[in-house]
Amino acid sequence: MKKRLIPFILLSVLLISACGNKATDKANSTPDEKKTDTITYQSENGPIEVPADPQRVIVLSSFAGNVMSLGVNLVGVDSWSKMNPRFDSKLKDVEEVSDESLEKIIELDPDLIIGLSNIKNVDKLSEIAPTVTYTYGKVDYLTQHLEIGKLLNKEKEAQAWIDDFKKRAQTAGEEIKAKIGEDATVSVIENWDKQLYVYGDNWGRGTEILYQEMKLAMPEKVKEMALKDGYYAISLEVLPEFAGDYVILSKNKDTDNSFQETDTYKNIPAVKNNQVFEANAQEFYFNDPLTLDFQLEFFKKSFLGN
Repeated sequence: MKKRLIPFILLSVLLISACGNKATDKANSTPDEKKTDTITYQSENGPIEVPADPQRVIVLSSFAGNVMSLGVNLVGVDSWSKMNPRFDSKLKDVEEVSDESLEKIIELDPDLIIGLSNIKNVDKLSEIAPTVTYTYGKVDYLTQHLEIGKLLNKEKEAQAWIDDFKKRAQTAGEEIKAKIGEDATVSVIENWDKQLYVYGDNWGRGTEILYQEMKLAMPEKVKEMALKDGYYAISLEVLPEFAGDYVILSKNKDTDNSFQETDTYKNIPAVKNNQVFEANAQEFYFNDPLTLDFQLEFFKKSFLGN
């Protein structure tokens, strides 16, 4: 029993020490410094004081690309961001952390922590640094980026990207519809952990671009089963019912993709017509600006050939 208490005591000491140092720093700063060094961000859990110019940010879920796109330094990110090959160069020297690696987070000395609302240990994390969480899907994906822009004191930069992105995506959508037809349907399908999924209009994988910005048509079966929750698990047998005239296949190379060798898959019209566009799932999960720009170029090349 005593052995079990030792790690807990050590962690408590570290937390108290870290918080004590920060309290001392604040006490030694002048009123003017306090005013200019922080801003008040209106989070979904109420107002919170955060750095006006954060230098050591930790992202525990989903938002690493949002932070990087705004030019803010990261010192720790979640494992999913670390796995994204498109983030390799930017995250080369950034530590992988989780909501349970509190000691490592303390060592990284963050000045801001960001995550989804379902992360663990929020109270303990808040003692280390201001911690802001977001509920996934509570706001649309562009508003989410704007909120992170506000949090990082870079609202103008975030809004400028949003305005430009919407124009580019909508223009590409018009060109794609002119080529494939107004009524042509598009499905987004992914194979993960031996299970097939089809996606609605707000679950990453490029769905926000295809359905929200480009206004491409969603198959009725997808609309019926996946639109509300964002995704829907399906079996190979019913895959043809969910496949549109065009299919975006978010493919995990490290999982079993033998379904592509079956007659059921090969006889889907989109497959027979060479209208399946395969994307690397690890590059396609998120809906941050870096990923969205990549997805947009992928769709332009796939549908238009440019």
